[in-house]
Amino acid sequence: MRIECIAIGTELLTTRRIDTNSVWLGERLASLGLGFHRKTAVGDIRRDLAELCREALTRSDLIITTGGLGPTFDDFTKEIFAEILGADLVEDTRCRADMVAFYAARNRVPPQVNFKQALIPAGAEPLRNPVGTAPGVWWQDPPGHRGVRIAMLPGVPREMKRMWEEGVEPRLLPLAGRGVHTLRMVVAGVPESNLDERTREVRERHGHLDWTILANLTQVELLARGPDPAELEAARADFEPVLGADLVSVGDGNLEDAVLEALKLRGETLAVAESMSGGLLASRLTAIPGASEAFLGGATVYTVRAKAALLGLDPAWLETVGTVSAACAAALADAVRRRLGATWALGICGNAGPGAEGGAPVGTVFLALAGPTGTEVRSPTLVGDRAEVQLRSTALALDLLRRAMASAR
Repeated sequence: MRIECIAIGTELLTTRRIDTNSVWLGERLASLGLGFHRKTAVGDIRRDLAELCREALTRSDLIITTGGLGPTFDDFTKEIFAEILGADLVEDTRCRADMVAFYAARNRVPPQVNFKQALIPAGAEPLRNPVGTAPGVWWQDPPGHRGVRIAMLPGVPREMKRMWEEGVEPRLLPLAGRGVHTLRMVVAGVPESNLDERTREVRERHGHLDWTILANLTQVELLARGPDPAELEAARADFEPVLGADLVSVGDGNLEDAVLEALKLRGETLAVAESMSGGLLASRLTAIPGASEAFLGGATVYTVRAKAALLGLDPAWLETVGTVSAACAAALADAVRRRLGATWALGICGNAGPGAEGGAPVGTVFLALAGPTGTEVRSPTLVGDRAEVQLRSTALALDLLRRAMASAR
């Protein structure tokens, strides 16, 4: 079955927004044993979208579109398909009623322009939208294209996902093949190229699986896909001793998930004091539901004044040792651990650029971990722009704690 995705919206062709919908849809299709043969992003230009839709109707069995179902002038996905296929747009009374109810529940009256969304191509079925106002469209065997299916979905991810789960996926179940399963292993502290070389023999041993290695600024992911869960489990068992302490987790979690889970299992707590990273470490931790079970909080102490007022550090001493120094990082971790009564504490200071600070070159970072047996400091030198240095410093701090807890078992 040839399946095509068309992501619609000029914003997807710029740096303003990334098309995450097609990635999510690809994962859902894989669980059905299906997959895309083509993905395209197109701007809000009628002739471009019309040309692409005409081409898709000649080459694909299932066309999935995201976006262009709203009430404004640049929303015309349904209109384009209706024009190409020679169908009228007809108002669906239930869609109109859904829209009125949606606004009434919020003590509002829908603008007249919104009722454009209730227009559905004749011969197609509306897909109800339980979390928004724009219904989708399911069009099977459109005029002149027997065997073709079109699923028009909203571009808003939460609306698209609900509509897919409730309106589209059930219609595809009879077409499903053998599902594809995924093994995901998250690794930290190892460059992608080193990991590639280190795991080559094991990957070749399991060469019947589809392997991918993905790296970002905070971790590396090894992904294996295959139809048999037992084969993936065998691969996992062979990989774990090779990866050793560098293996963060297996499954959906990331570095911060692993750290919080380890803290909870140990009945321990964490506090942080951040200078150069400006609260980014705390933000990563608090993005995880239930973080408060282990993360007590912290302080963003970007200036000498803040370090003195919030953590009690002596300004004169800071001037002597420098705010970009091992001594400063250790003092941050010790002070916040003491003030919040945490089992562990992380302190971060450094120079993320763009200019020199305290005589330290850009990329100079000091990470301190204070714990039950004392305080240790690491000083990696990081490359990249300001945001990259800040993000990588938080990942290294989390990994420092993760390894310390593992060795303290």
